[in-house]
Amino acid sequence: TCTNVVWGFFSLCVSLSISAECVRELLENVDFPGTDLTQLYSPDVNHCQLLCTQHPSCLFFTFIRADWTRDNRHFYCYLKSTPSGQPNVQKPLLGVTSGYSLKPCDPCLSQVYENVDFYGADYQTLFTVSYEECQRACTNDPSCQFFTFFNGIFTPEKIRYKCHLKFSWTVPRTPIVEAKPGVVSGFSHSLQIMTNSDTVCQARFFPNTDIPGNDLEKVLAGSAEHCLSLCSAHPRCTYFSYVTSDGRYVFTSGIPSRFCQQDNSWLKDTHDGVDFRGSDIRYVMLDDPETCQTTCSQDSNCQFYTYILCLILCPRRRCYLKRVITMPAPPKVTKLANVVSGFSLRNCKTDLGTDAITHTNV
Repeated sequence: TCTNVVWGFFSLCVSLSISAECVRELLENVDFPGTDLTQLYSPDVNHCQLLCTQHPSCLFFTFIRADWTRDNRHFYCYLKSTPSGQPNVQKPLLGVTSGYSLKPCDPCLSQVYENVDFYGADYQTLFTVSYEECQRACTNDPSCQFFTFFNGIFTPEKIRYKCHLKFSWTVPRTPIVEAKPGVVSGFSHSLQIMTNSDTVCQARFFPNTDIPGNDLEKVLAGSAEHCLSLCSAHPRCTYFSYVTSDGRYVFTSGIPSRFCQQDNSWLKDTHDGVDFRGSDIRYVMLDDPETCQTTCSQDSNCQFYTYILCLILCPRRRCYLKRVITMPAPPKVTKLANVVSGFSLRNCKTDLGTDAITHTNV
């Protein structure tokens, strides 16, 4: 089974679990020490659990709460894994909560966080009369993933009632793209780049052209078309330049496509001699790249893949299925009095009123 999740412009039917059974229990003041995969920021343990759920290898986690007193690692979310799927050790520890990756569940992030700042990732600010209106503004903007609102008693006075709309990547970004002989890479055909328009976009590329300077961000992409999709998803991107990873330094530049239905045909392209290294879910032994692509497309967890051709006589070859986190993830979470932070409600099944919202006060 899978759940259709829409984060911004990206839609995928995802299965939100590695294990066959959902373990929802959260273990307060229990630490799963060691076996860390990575550390991210989360405003609360529920968000940390969803980050673990989306991570290709995470099976369990430990979250450091706001009442942690040993050091300043508040809101740290440690994603973890072991070959057995269970923590090697469980220890009592005040100020932390641990838990497990989830099975398919409601992806709604309706909770709001008082006195918590989602620091950074701003792309637009406006003034609203309340955090509820700020959240509605975020929900109605496809680029917005989360927000922070400064209430009427915030100091300094000049930024009271200011609503900061914030962005995080929803289009899958391949973590490492490198030229490598004997491999074939590509994307799941189940991925979709969603818009609300029926008008087909007219892509505009400028071959053999570099537009130097004014870089907003440097990201890795599998092709110029993938780079176009990334630029189109970023609300501050107005043009891009893509350079090949094969050492030839061939540039292609272009401008983003918005307010139209994007061409998703780049998802069906295969890239010979290109390795999408890292972010492995697992590998399977298959006979050819076509079967590898089909396997990825049929696996609700898989976003992209790399198939390793066998250069020596052997009956089967390895197909690596891969994914990255595409759910909203603030770059940093900090305590800050008289602000309210939260997420877009686009994935919530209930009406977008305050009855669908729960509160956390830090």
